[in-house]
Amino acid sequence: MISTISTSVTRPRESIDWLLFFALLPIIAAGLITMYSFERGQSASCESSVASETVIGGNIVCGKETDSPNLLFRKQLIWLLLSLAAFFGASFIDWRFVRRSGVLFGLFLLGCSLLLLLFLPGTTRGIHGWFNLGVLNLQPVEPAKLILILILAKYFSRRHIEIANMRHILVSGSYAFVLFFLVLLQPDFGGALVIASVWFGMVMLSGISKKHFFAMLLIGVLSTLFLWAYVFKDYQKQRLFTYLNPLSDVRGSGYNAYQSMVAVGSGKFLGKGVGYGTQSRLQFLPEYETDFIFAAFAEEWGFVGVLLLLLCYGIVIWRVLLNAMHGLSNFEMLYGLGLAILIMSHVVIHVGMNIGLLPVTGITLPFMSYGGTHLFTLFIGLGILMGMRRYKRTAHKDVIQNEFLGIVAE
Repeated sequence: MISTISTSVTRPRESIDWLLFFALLPIIAAGLITMYSFERGQSASCESSVASETVIGGNIVCGKETDSPNLLFRKQLIWLLLSLAAFFGASFIDWRFVRRSGVLFGLFLLGCSLLLLLFLPGTTRGIHGWFNLGVLNLQPVEPAKLILILILAKYFSRRHIEIANMRHILVSGSYAFVLFFLVLLQPDFGGALVIASVWFGMVMLSGISKKHFFAMLLIGVLSTLFLWAYVFKDYQKQRLFTYLNPLSDVRGSGYNAYQSMVAVGSGKFLGKGVGYGTQSRLQFLPEYETDFIFAAFAEEWGFVGVLLLLLCYGIVIWRVLLNAMHGLSNFEMLYGLGLAILIMSHVVIHVGMNIGLLPVTGITLPFMSYGGTHLFTLFIGLGILMGMRRYKRTAHKDVIQNEFLGIVAE
């Protein structure tokens, strides 16, 4: 018989990790300033242009919806306010409710259903990536990542003592594969890569044996060969070829990678200054507000600004890991570790592709890139983590022992 788990609720002010919260503010501010800077610059360029549409570098600079002064900035500001409300609201959720099997199963079905609905007629920018709801866009892949972390945390918290059994690794992989496959078919290679990274990282931290580790590597290699032969589109293969030599086709498939590296390099040590970045203002740098916001930021703020930005990310990831390590259950620890892996994967992949070390995959920079669903989901994820601080369990020896043995009450 399992003992009753007592719960103590901390005061609201004490439940929030304020160091983590305040480390997020410079990152968010950097994103908003970058959007504001380049939107104002593009608006000024259009006003002074003789023609209503001027083509520079093969891209249309004027006459776009985004030429409305501060359109992206204002939309992102609204999403930020909603996300902050969700963050504090989620911190009041008792994490023991979230970890219930019925709740997680329902969330998984909801996530899969939303991803399947993307294949109905109607696309955005040629890719089945998000729903256009008029005033906002919903990108289902973002909540799917958080749902996967919750499911894996629950599964490994109950099966970690049996992780040496390959069956449990494969079962956990089946959850990830369903989401991975649906996202890859959109096609969203970047989102699929993050989902695979989250699963792989959480499996490794759950205590996998060396034998199974090498078996997973073999499966990964074989899966990659299969995807290359039967799933990857021609443009995705071309991106990988361009990654090996971005300068081989700077006017074609290597254009984005080349312009991104030019923007980062031109920032030098102190940057060109806010409002003086030319790569984004003249639209040589594509998607500066999402996929290449790091390059746009580096051009204006330089090496010093980049170091400070990465320092803030380091503090955020450190605090998430610290909160995970202070968890009194395997579920709390695994959830926090999964959330840290998610944030770290986005940062590494985004920065890597902006400086030419990784192929262009279309990954946003956490808390900085334009995108409401991504921002909203991350803040909910952090809010759940803060809720684990709010609802602290009294650590009974028999409860922890039973959980370690996999005997956990719903």
